[in-house]
Parts: sequence; structure tokens; C-alpha cells
Amino acid sequence: MMKITLRYFEGCPHWQTAHDRLRVALRAEGMADAEPVLERVETAEEAERLGFIGSPTILMDGRDPFAGAEAAIGLTCRVYRTPEGLAGSPTLDQLRAALRTA
Repeated sequence: MMKITLRYFEGCPHWQTAHDRLRVALRAEGMADAEPVLERVETAEEAERLGFIGSPTILMDGRDPFAGAEAAIGLTCRVYRTPEGLAGSPTLDQLRAALRTA
């Protein structure tokens, strides 16, 4: 079974949306038994150690399917490119596609 991790920090307003969408995507892709592991990043040192490029970060078997040119590591909110423009979380369709190709 694929391990899904959602890394976030408490001050990010988007991690809950990402979590909700991820759970819907998992069910839609026939992976209802997979429950995302929530991993809170609490300090700048921890962010540095993890290579945390912002909240929310979704890892599928340890790989970030949305990784791009982001280089800023730290306790920041992450921005995703979506068909509707920049957003604080991937869309449901983007998550489903990532699950299918992971």
C-alpha cells in the first residue's frame, strides 16, 4: 500500500483543504483504505532537515509529485499551479492524477 504523507505547519490555512481533497481523491481512486499521515513541521530547523518547501506538502511513498522549481525551504505556505491559477492546494483532479502515476 502506498504511504501518503501530508506535511504542514500549524499557521498554514490550506493544509486542511489539501487533506480533505486528498481523502476524496484516495476514495475516488479505489484507495479508501489509505489514510494520509499528518506530519506537522514545527521549527525552522525541522523544516531545513526535511527539505520542507512549504505547507501543505504531499508525499507519495516519499516523493513529492508536485515538486517544481520551488527552492525556499521553511515554514511558509506553498503555492500550487492549478488550471484555475495559483492556489494553496492542488485540485482534486491534480491529486487523482498524481495518485494514478505514483
